[in-house]
Amino acid sequence: MAYCSATGGSPSPTLLNRSPIPRPISSNSTGNTSNQLFFTGAVDSGYRRRRFYVRSEAKPKLKDPVTVELGDANGIDKSKSDAEAVASRITYHAEFTSSFSPEGFDLPKAYFATAQSLRDSLIINWNATYNMYEKMNVKQAYYLSMEFLQGRALLNAIGNLELSGAYGEALRKLGHKLENVVSQEPDAALGNGGLGRLASCFLDSLATLSYPAWGYGLRYKYGLFKQLITKEGQEEVAENWLEMGNPWEIVRNDISYPVKFYGKVVTGSDGKRRWIGGEDIVAVAHDVPIPGYKTKTTINLRLWSTKVPSSDFDLSAFNSGEHTKACESQANAEKICYILYPGDDSLEGKTLRLKQQYTLCSASLQDIIKSFEKRSGENVMWKDFPEKVAVQMNDTHPTLCIPELMRILIDLKGISWKEAWDITQRTVAYTNHTVLPEALEKWSLELMQKLLPRHVEIIEMIDEELVNGIVAEFGKSDPELLERKLNSMRILENVELPSSIADLFTKPKETSAIDTSGLTKVSDNGSLADEEDEPVESKEKKVDLPPVPIPPKMVRMANLCVVGGHVINGVAEIHSEIVKQDVFNDFYKLWPDKFQNKTNGVTPRRWIYYCNPDLSKIITKWTGGEDWVLNTEKLAELRKFADNEDLQSDWRAAKRINKLKVVSLIKEKTGYSVSPDAMFDIQVKRIHEYKRQLLNILGIVYRYKKMKEMNASERKVKFTPRVCIFGGKAFATYAQAKRIVKLITDVGATVNNDPDIGDLLKVVFVPDYNVSVAELLIPASELSQHISTAGMEASGTSNMKFSMNGCILIGTLDGANVEIREEVGQDNFFLFGAQAHEITGFRKERAEGKFVPDARFEEVKEYVKSGAFGAYNYDELMDSLEGNEGFGRGDYFLVGKDFPSYIECQEKVDEAYRDQKRWTRMSILNTAGSYKFSSDRTIHEYAREIWNIQPLELH
Repeated sequence: MAYCSATGGSPSPTLLNRSPIPRPISSNSTGNTSNQLFFTGAVDSGYRRRRFYVRSEAKPKLKDPVTVELGDANGIDKSKSDAEAVASRITYHAEFTSSFSPEGFDLPKAYFATAQSLRDSLIINWNATYNMYEKMNVKQAYYLSMEFLQGRALLNAIGNLELSGAYGEALRKLGHKLENVVSQEPDAALGNGGLGRLASCFLDSLATLSYPAWGYGLRYKYGLFKQLITKEGQEEVAENWLEMGNPWEIVRNDISYPVKFYGKVVTGSDGKRRWIGGEDIVAVAHDVPIPGYKTKTTINLRLWSTKVPSSDFDLSAFNSGEHTKACESQANAEKICYILYPGDDSLEGKTLRLKQQYTLCSASLQDIIKSFEKRSGENVMWKDFPEKVAVQMNDTHPTLCIPELMRILIDLKGISWKEAWDITQRTVAYTNHTVLPEALEKWSLELMQKLLPRHVEIIEMIDEELVNGIVAEFGKSDPELLERKLNSMRILENVELPSSIADLFTKPKETSAIDTSGLTKVSDNGSLADEEDEPVESKEKKVDLPPVPIPPKMVRMANLCVVGGHVINGVAEIHSEIVKQDVFNDFYKLWPDKFQNKTNGVTPRRWIYYCNPDLSKIITKWTGGEDWVLNTEKLAELRKFADNEDLQSDWRAAKRINKLKVVSLIKEKTGYSVSPDAMFDIQVKRIHEYKRQLLNILGIVYRYKKMKEMNASERKVKFTPRVCIFGGKAFATYAQAKRIVKLITDVGATVNNDPDIGDLLKVVFVPDYNVSVAELLIPASELSQHISTAGMEASGTSNMKFSMNGCILIGTLDGANVEIREEVGQDNFFLFGAQAHEITGFRKERAEGKFVPDARFEEVKEYVKSGAFGAYNYDELMDSLEGNEGFGRGDYFLVGKDFPSYIECQEKVDEAYRDQKRWTRMSILNTAGSYKFSSDRTIHEYAREIWNIQPLELH
C-alpha cells in the first residue's frame, strides 16, 4: 500500500503506524475501486497536528512515494505504551467524531469515544478479511436470521482483540473505570430469545475459527419492546437503543437494493414472466464488524434498514396541507424495520411480517449474487453458484429465499427452471427450531398472491413438481396412502390437486338405485320402498344445515424449506429424532439423507470467560492455562479435581462474588433486598406455556403455603432458604403468558413482604431481561429450571450457559437437557416429569376423563383462587388447568401431571444444597461436563457437513 505526503515529502513513520482508515472520496455502485482515490487523516500522538495522505491504486504522480506496512492490526502505536496509544485514540474520537458537545468527558461520551476507537481497529481487520475473501474467491456461508441477540459489544471486542489491559489503564488515566464505561452501552434490540442468541454465538465462533461467513438480518429501530413491570403486570414500551446512535455500525449508503411488493406478473414478448408495478422500497446496508477471539479475522453482520427515494416524497400534497399523505410512502417503507415480530392478529400485522421476511431474503440474496458475480469476473458460471455460496435459513422466517433465488435466476439471469431449481436446492439449507404447530409458519395464499404474485407462481410450480414426484414414488394403486402422503407433504394446503390426480380420490355420491323394471324404488340400505307410502311432510320438509366452513388456502413454509433445501437439521438429538419421526416423517422416509442433527452450542468467550472472570481464573489455574477458551475439551480435566478442598473453596468464593453482584442488581431493578446466603434458583427465558413458568410459580406457591402452616423453627428445619428469580418477556398479544407474569409478580409482592418468612423465601421478577442481565444472573446461579413439557423444547441454549457456569439444572428430558445430563452425570442433574414418548398417551388419558389430579395440585390451585395474592382474578389462568380438552382447557402442557414429581424433586434439591461439599462437587462436574456445548463445535459441524467451507485465517 503506497502513501505519499500531500506536500511531496515522505510521511512520518509515527503517523503511518497509527494505521489511518482509508475512506473513498467517491464510490460507484459496482464496488470497483481500481481507480479510486482514498482520503485518510492521520495525526500525531497528541492529536495536535494533522496531515493527510492520498492513496491511489494507480501510481501517484506526487513525489517520493513510500511503501510501508500498515503496522499492528489493532491500530496501536508501538512507539509508546499500549495504554498511552489507546488513550490518545479515545481522546481523538471524543473531540472529532463524538456525538456530544465538546465540554466534559462524562460516561456516555467516554463510551462512544471508546467504542469508536475500537471500531477503527475492527474496520482495519474487517477490510483485510473481506479483501482476502475477494482475492481467494472462497466459498462463503451466509446465515440469514430474523434475530441476532448480540448483547453489548464493547467488552467482547476489547477481549477478542486482547486489549483489556490497555483499555482499562487508558480509561483509568482518563478518569473512568472500564466496567462503568461498558455499562453505558445499551443492548442491541435485534432479537428476543434463544433463536437470536444462537445466531450471535454462531457469528462469534465463525469469526474465531476463521470461517468465511456473514450474517444477514434486519435493523429494528424499536426492537421487540422494553418490558416494564407494574402493578398491572407486564407493560410494553418501545426500545430506545438507537436514540443516541450506534457507534459500532457502518452505514453503507452505496450498498442498497430495490425490494418490490404487490404489482402484477405479465408475459413479455419473449415469453418470459415479469413482475412489474406495485410498491417499491430500498433496503440499505448497515455493517456491524464481528471480531474473532485472538485472530485478526473479522466477519460481518449486515443489517438492512428500509426507505424510499426522496423522489417518492409528495411535495405537492405536503404543500397542500396533506402532510400524512405526502409522507405515506416513506412511512410504509420505514415501518418494515420498526418492530421485531409485530402483532399479527390483524391483516395489516400479517402483511407487515411477510414484508419483513421478504425484505430480509430479497436484499440479502441480491447482495450475495452481486458478490458472486463480482468475484467471478466476466465469466459467470451459474452452475458453480452452490460451490461458492451456502445459504443457511435460521428457522422458517427466511423461507422466501427459495422462491426469491428461483425468481432472480429465472427472470433476471435467464436460467432455465431445471437448472435454477438444481442451483437453489444445492445452495439452501434449513435449521428447524420448533415442533410447535403454531411456530411452523403458514401464510395465507391469498395474502401472498397479493403481496408477492411472482413468488406464488413459483411456489405453485414447486408444489406441482412435488405432487408429481409423490405420485411417481407411491403410485396410484393405494389411493388412501397417496392421499395421506399428499395431505402431509404438499406445500400448498387446502388447494385443489390437478384433476388427473384429484379424480383418484373422488368418492361416488350415494344415490337411489332403480330396478330394471323402473317400477320399484330401492332405498340406500337395499330395502323396498313405496313412494306412495311416504308422508307428504317428509318430501317437503327441508333441514337447514349450517354451511361447512371452507378451510383457508395456506402456504406451508416448513414444507417448502424441506423440499427446497439440501439439508434439514434439528438442534438437539431428541429434537432431531422428533423431526424425523413425527414432524417431517413422510419427508424423512422419502429423503433420509437430507436430515441431520446439529446440537446447539454457546460461545465460551461471552458466556464464561468475559461474564465470569473470577471462575475463569480458577479454571485457568486448574487446567494449566487459557487453552480451554478455544478448546473447551480442556474443561473436562476439572473432573479429576472435583473433590479437591482447595478448588471447592475457591469455587464457592467465586460464586459468592457473583451472587453479591446480583443482590445489587435486584435491589436496583426491583427494590427488593435478598440474602446472598440463600440458594439462587433461576428461570430466565421467553414466557410461554410450554416452558412452564406456571409450574415453577405454582411450586413456589405450594412451598409458601406449607411454610405458613409451620412455626418458625419447623420452617428452618424443613426448607432451605431460596431466592427464586424469574426473567423473560411475554409476547405483547399473548394473554395467558402475561397472566403468568402477573401471577409471579403478585406472589413476589406477597411473599417478599411477609415478616413470618423473611429471607427463607424471596420471589423476584427481573424486568426487561436481556443479554446483559443474563451475564450477571447466570454466573450467580446455583439452580436453574429447564422444565418444559417433554418433547416441546427443541434444544435450549440457556441450559448450556448455566451448566457451563457451574449451575445445577432441574429439568425434564427435553431438548439439550438430555445430552447435558449424559455429560455432567445423572447424579448431577435433578430429573423429574413425563418423557416425550409418554406425552401423547397422557393427553389421551386426560381427554378421556381418566386423569386424577394430585391432591397437592388441587390444593395449590385453590390457594391461588382464594385471593391470597391479591384481588386479581386468576380464573382464566387456572381454568387452563381444568377440564379434559378444548382450547385453553385440559392442561395441554401437563402442569398437573408433572406437579407431584416436580415438588418431590425440589425436596431433593433442598437436601443436596444443605451439603455444600456435595453441591460444590456437583457444580464443578457441571462445568466439566459442559465442554461439549461450545458453539465452536457446532460451527465445525455446520462447516464440514452442511456448508462445505474451509477456515481461512488472516495473518
